[in-house]
Amino acid sequence: MTPLPPERLDAILARHDIATATLASGATDSESVVALSRELAELDGVVAAIRAYRAAAENLAGIEALIDEAGGDPEMRALAADEKPEAEAALEQAHRALQLMLLPKDAADEKSAILEIRAGTGGDEAALFAGDLFRMYAKYAESKGWKVEVMSESEGTVGGFREVVAEVKGRGVFSRLKFESGAHRVQRVPETETQGRIHTSAATVAVLPEAEEVDIVINEADLKIDTMRAQGAGGQHVNKTESAIRITHVPSGVVVFVQEERSQHKNRARAMSLLRAKLFDAERNAKDSVRAADRRAQVGSGDRSERIRTYNFPQGRVTDHRINLTLYKLEEVMAGTALDEVIDALVTEHQAELLAAEGMA
Repeated sequence: MTPLPPERLDAILARHDIATATLASGATDSESVVALSRELAELDGVVAAIRAYRAAAENLAGIEALIDEAGGDPEMRALAADEKPEAEAALEQAHRALQLMLLPKDAADEKSAILEIRAGTGGDEAALFAGDLFRMYAKYAESKGWKVEVMSESEGTVGGFREVVAEVKGRGVFSRLKFESGAHRVQRVPETETQGRIHTSAATVAVLPEAEEVDIVINEADLKIDTMRAQGAGGQHVNKTESAIRITHVPSGVVVFVQEERSQHKNRARAMSLLRAKLFDAERNAKDSVRAADRRAQVGSGDRSERIRTYNFPQGRVTDHRINLTLYKLEEVMAGTALDEVIDALVTEHQAELLAAEGMA
């Protein structure tokens, strides 16, 4: 085990004590109370992990002292020797848990997310696959208690989507879905294929942390806002009211389009939310060199140009190419029930990389 610096652990415990005492004194304004309460909520888990780690270390040290004690009771020494493996395992587990608690946190992890899926190569089959991916994420979100709201969509000619953008709202959404960004490939026999040949199609997925107004400041003077009639399916509403909104952020060239709501006001609010997310993501990518390194590693990267996963229907398998993981659970993954197995493996790999980078591996 790599030793954990005691001075760092002591500093965390001291900060926790100070924040607790400050809150208990009631001598802070409401804004400071909110900030301190949030800090304490983050520190509580780390403090518990430190105490568990130190208790496990003390327990093992006591057992080893009994074993090494010259002239000690032979029966007690034998009992201590029997207990040592379990104490060592408990310390190893506590050490690992604390290591993970001490890793740098992605400030966006607790946020909701914007999910964008676009059909790639493969024509109609790619649009159908994009629809399958959207349903997979929608079912996965439902299992987590998250809420999915479509912001804009462009349907394929035979079904599915050429493009679909949705908000996925809930705590910790981005921490799970951020590993889904990239190019997804499908291998299967399309329903229209008369010769039974396997076709390969693709869709790209982008996951952006949803940004609050405090996360990114947008100057209204930098925006070009256009209203237009909604297009596509929608019954009598389509082409009768100019409720669709397109916003162009002139300095960056980023364009967003939302038409799902009948209210122009609601569409504008959603378009601004989508624009903030795109600008926030661009700012994060530009500033965070660690994230750039992760992009090259293709784990948690968000790099949308590289193939990250293949869904092979004839063989019933899903392969994530970033970590060489293959599961013969295609139906369960597409139903959202086994997607956690893939994401958990990606999270574990990402944590291992962070531990190595921090010199704690």
